Amino acid sequence: MARTASIERNTKETQIKVDLVLDGSGARSIQTPLPFLTHMLDAFARHGVFDLTLVASGDIEIDGHHTVEDTGLVLGNAFEQALGDRAGIVRYGSATLPMDEVLVTVAVDFCGRPAFVWNVKNLDGKWIGEFDCELAKEFFAAFATRAQCNLHVNLHYGGNAHHTIECIFKAFARACDAATRIDPRLGGAVPSTKGTLIA
Repeated sequence: MARTASIERNTKETQIKVDLVLDGSGARSIQTPLPFLTHMLDAFARHGVFDLTLVASGDIEIDGHHTVEDTGLVLGNAFEQALGDRAGIVRYGSATLPMDEVLVTVAVDFCGRPAFVWNVKNLDGKWIGEFDCELAKEFFAAFATRAQCNLHVNLHYGGNAHHTIECIFKAFARACDAATRIDPRLGGAVPSTKGTLIA
C-alpha cells in the first residue's frame, strides 16, 4: 500500500500544497517565497529520502511568520495522512548530526500525541537573508501539532545560525526517515501496547 499524501490549504494569509511519498527516493520540487526555507525543505526531502513536492505562497510583505508556520502545519498534515493507522512503523527515530562547529540531536515519536521541546538558544534576533531565524521554532512546533508526534530538538553547541538551522533540518529528516520506516518484524502490527496510535 502506497504511503502518500496530498494536502492543500488555502487561507487569506497563505496558499500551500504538498504532495508527499514516504517511501521515496529523495525527489523533490520546492517553491516558497523564502529562499532559505526552500533550501531547508529541499535538504529535508533529500536527507529523509522522501519524495516531496511543495508549493507555498503567503503574505511575506507582512513578514514570513504565516508562511513558515503554515508550511509546517501542512507538512505535518501530510505525514499524518501518509502514515494512516501507523501499523508496522518503527515509530521512534533520532539522529545526532554535526555541521562544522554545530552538533544537534532531533528525536521523534509518531505516537499520536503532539508534544514539542525546543532546546535551541542561539537564534533569537538573527536573520538569514529574508528568513527570521526565530521562525524555525514555529515551523517545527506546527509540524509536531499536525503530525501528532513528539518532537524534541536539542542544540548541544555551536554558534552560526545557518549551520544550526540546517543541521536541525537534516537531523529532523534522518529522524523522520528512521521513525516512519516499516519494521518487517512487526508483521503489520501497531507498535503500541494500547494497540493503536491514532486514538
